[in-house]
Amino acid sequence: MEGYCVKCKAKREIKDGNEVIMKNGRKAMKGTCPVCGTGMFRILGKA
Repeated sequence: MEGYCVKCKAKREIKDGNEVIMKNGRKAMKGTCPVCGTGMFRILGKA
C-alpha cells in the first residue's frame, strides 16, 4: 500500500502496514515510512 510521508514530502510504500477502523467506521492503513521512520496514515474507502 502506498501512502504520503509528510516528513519526506513524497509518496512511499507503507512499511509494517496494518488495517485499522476509525471511529467513524471507515477503514485506514497505518504504518511507518521505510526511509525516515515517521508514522504514515492512509484513509481507505468505506467499510
